[in-house]
Amino acid sequence: MSTLQRSRPTKVALAVRPYRPFLSELLSFGFVGFVGTVITIGGANLLRAWLGGSPVTSVVIPTLVSTGTSYLANRYWTFRHRDSDGSGREFAIFLTLNGIGMLIQVMCTGFVYYTLHLHGGIAYNLSLLAGLGLGSWFRYWSYRKWVFTPTAA
Repeated sequence: MSTLQRSRPTKVALAVRPYRPFLSELLSFGFVGFVGTVITIGGANLLRAWLGGSPVTSVVIPTLVSTGTSYLANRYWTFRHRDSDGSGREFAIFLTLNGIGMLIQVMCTGFVYYTLHLHGGIAYNLSLLAGLGLGSWFRYWSYRKWVFTPTAA
């Protein structure tokens, strides 16, 4: 070891290690979520503005596309180190929880559009972002708890 190099104090190194897998998982989940957000917001605006879709339908269709993309990316990248029994149970639970997340998104969009009567593009996109944020929080928590469970010892 060179005299110019300094070793890291043991206590700090031990304190950082347990958070690395969580941080890596969270960052990967965030990136997958970002891609899903681009798909959802881009698709929702495309369907609503150019194809004349209703605000709720415009959220549901791209969210379904985003769901498929997110499942594959989360299973084979974000949570690849966690168990999968390959029975389809994991995918069924994923779809159910994603449906709840989509309901959260639709409720935010519907509330802003139908209850508050804010029909402009800015209000629509802000409601999409709020719904995506709340839905993403729910998805991350529920995926870790019920879908992508820790590897058995």
